[in-house]
Amino acid sequence: MNILIVGAGGREHALAWKISRSPLLSKLFIAPGNGGTALLGSNVAILDDDIDGLTAFARDNRIDLVVAGPELPLVLGLKEALDAVGIPCFGPCAFAAQLEGSKAFAKTMMRETGVPTADFQVFESYDSALEYVRAHPLPMVIKADGLAAGKGVVIAQTMAEAEGALKDMMLDRVFGEAGLTVVVEEALVGEEASFLAFCDGSTVVPMPSLQDHKRIGDNDTGLNTGGMGAYSPAPVLPEDRYVAMADLAISPITTHLAAIGQPFKGVLYAGLMMTEKGPMILEYNVRFGDPECQPLMARLKSDLVEIMLACVHGTLDPAKVVFHTETSCCVVMAAKGYPQSYPKGMIIEGIDEAEKIEGVNVFQAGTQLQDGRTVSSGGRVLGVTALGSDLGQARARAYEAVQRISFDNSYYRTDIAVKGLRRTQ
Repeated sequence: MNILIVGAGGREHALAWKISRSPLLSKLFIAPGNGGTALLGSNVAILDDDIDGLTAFARDNRIDLVVAGPELPLVLGLKEALDAVGIPCFGPCAFAAQLEGSKAFAKTMMRETGVPTADFQVFESYDSALEYVRAHPLPMVIKADGLAAGKGVVIAQTMAEAEGALKDMMLDRVFGEAGLTVVVEEALVGEEASFLAFCDGSTVVPMPSLQDHKRIGDNDTGLNTGGMGAYSPAPVLPEDRYVAMADLAISPITTHLAAIGQPFKGVLYAGLMMTEKGPMILEYNVRFGDPECQPLMARLKSDLVEIMLACVHGTLDPAKVVFHTETSCCVVMAAKGYPQSYPKGMIIEGIDEAEKIEGVNVFQAGTQLQDGRTVSSGGRVLGVTALGSDLGQARARAYEAVQRISFDNSYYRTDIAVKGLRRTQ
């Protein structure tokens, strides 16, 4: 099979790494890819929002399966474009992709299907939103409705922060059209977890739980990022609760979408808050998380290509989705200054030495090959991922690997998986 992966991050390198191990694979292409994916297949200079370009490439190169890494191409209708030329796509249709593309759409569907979530209101008028915010208690969460690269969410602790968020989104349009509609919701308190499932339109097969680390600084301080590390499984959501969680957070959505003729095929990701009143769903993503994909791919024992094809064709068999029992931990190495301005072009050394440690894979994110050397090209540069017999060993191996890698202006959190360790101890 010829397979095309769409995307350029650590998630896509992890997918390429796993797909490259499938006996079903003939040729692997990644558009646009990075320095790591270039070692596993052929990078193609097509951006993830170029639906016409991706479709034409897939048609002209006899691609048998397209795997959507990020959400943007799915929201823009990649699946529909590929359907028109008879090429299967692992990822949902544009209608279902609104679960991530529109927070108002997702929250409304949660309400309609009985999925537990924070109380909320949707506003298209700045004056109405401002009046509502001033009449409700703090803290509160204000979200830009559309895609905002993970930055369109403000947890307002003061009225000034709440009013400022509304002004930024609705009047100043710092997120463009994404902020013309906003969702205002109650702030939930608890420990977060990530819960992903393979879906074929009717069957749902949960993956092991994870915990992501969104804040840039240790102890969950500083600005939100795309994710500074993740580990699996997350003790806050143990394996004996996976089926119940799928029934609570995933199946109501997939059942509803199937009933209205928009079956969800791909990965549905529920962001959870484990509150005193029980699990609440914060949001949905319609693809693998980044960096959550890295620890999941490290643990996946089954052939990923077989699973993806089964999702596309509606033949998903839970017995054929098997994960290793080991724990995995991913530590993101970033460029200092991320998620704001940061330097690029730093030479990266030590990846080979890091991967000599048992169970370690270094997944490249913001990198490119330049004159035979790997250099940084983004904010999140590497996802150093390790397997271990338990969380302590996986974490220790990941940080040992981090110590063997060097590039100027590197930065990483030192407390990835500490919450999980506390729970296991």
